[in-house]
Amino acid sequence: MPRKEHILIIGAGLCGSMLALRMAQRGYKVSLYEGRPDLRTTDISAGRSINLALSDRGLKAIKMVGMTDKVLPFCIPMYGRLMHDIEGNTFASNYSGRDGEYINSMSRGTLNGLLLTEAEKHENVTIHFNKKCTGIDIEKTIAKFKCYITKEKFEVDADIILGADGAGSALRKSYYLEKKFLFSNSQNFLTHGYKELEIPADKLGKHKISKDHLHIWPRGQYMLIALPNLDGSFTVTLFLSYDEGEYNFNNLTSLEKVTEFFESQFPDTLDLIPDLNHEFFNNPTGALGTVKCSPWYYKGKTLLMGDAAHAIVPFYGQGMNASFEDVIVFDEILDQHEGDWETTFKAYEKARKEDTDAIADLAIDNYYEMRDHVANPIFKEKRRLEMALEKAFPNEYFSKYSMVTFNENINYAKAMKIGRAQDKALLNLIADNEIDTTGDLKEILNLVQKETNEILEEDKIAGLK
Repeated sequence: MPRKEHILIIGAGLCGSMLALRMAQRGYKVSLYEGRPDLRTTDISAGRSINLALSDRGLKAIKMVGMTDKVLPFCIPMYGRLMHDIEGNTFASNYSGRDGEYINSMSRGTLNGLLLTEAEKHENVTIHFNKKCTGIDIEKTIAKFKCYITKEKFEVDADIILGADGAGSALRKSYYLEKKFLFSNSQNFLTHGYKELEIPADKLGKHKISKDHLHIWPRGQYMLIALPNLDGSFTVTLFLSYDEGEYNFNNLTSLEKVTEFFESQFPDTLDLIPDLNHEFFNNPTGALGTVKCSPWYYKGKTLLMGDAAHAIVPFYGQGMNASFEDVIVFDEILDQHEGDWETTFKAYEKARKEDTDAIADLAIDNYYEMRDHVANPIFKEKRRLEMALEKAFPNEYFSKYSMVTFNENINYAKAMKIGRAQDKALLNLIADNEIDTTGDLKEILNLVQKETNEILEEDKIAGLK
């Protein structure tokens, strides 16, 4: 059923294209504006995009818009992490003890292109590329643009403006510049940045290392990760401090220094990355930051969604999944309050804000876990025990990672609260030798649950969430 409102969506990335598709399916007239060229016809992502880890929350949104059959053929299942130590030894750690649970490596550009193509099939959708948003009059719901091709400046009047324009959101900027309401905004960056490299396919077009894993080279103050691509290559990402430590982005300025860094810290990658030096000096260094703000909406006129409202660092693989879940929650709220936009926006933020704050904090936690802890003996024993408990009691025990990644019916805030307490319980029991990790799993489960409940009760008494 056609709706009368004209919806203007700023940003045709993953969140914006998913949102445009869903709003079109609901019958709204949708105008989607994007500052970049059309990624389906122009290569704009080289060296700038961390591969996606598509998991259950994201897949739920893809199913909602009817695109499962179109997306799954482009996914590569990753069943766990494969850690590489400095001597070149490897050890695997599954993501879950339950059968059939894995995350999917997928090209960001491929998924974005599929969503745009699907959205364009709707007559009530128009998509405009090379149109940079330069500001928004949030009172009048008028967006200002500049065309990169013609240099023309123009305005678009809409009934509702939805900002899905990422961490550097023009709509969010308008919120604090126009000073029409009290708006809290924080953008915190890690001291580390990232640079993308590539492990190409072998001469037969096959993967040189296991395509069934997310590969990690943890080194304390820095790390490499690698995710598989369908063409046999891997997208490799180096996470490194800008200016701290013996090696950092600011002092890796010569071919000799970069070679020394990789020879000493990642020696097993030198044969895998033949074009290391060219890629290192030609690919950009990206920043890693977290955005938190409130409120996300202004009256019943404008709303921030996805990274524009809550950008996170990529270490839980949940940035895109969280943005897609935004669209699911927004869709559910519309079912209740459609036609009353201010009530819709208010209810949406109330339903979503605590969860997006939680996944932002969990992503920072996982950064330190992947970088510093995955090779720790106690941590490895904890993971082994978690896998055993999930396998033996698939309906009773869920690790924090499983709750976040494989159980879309548990919200992020609840997963964080229970998961942190559970992690603490397990680590305490192992470190204090209070459990025989090779003993009866039912007894171990009872002990872990008892300790977890005690920690949760202590946190409640202390006023902690």
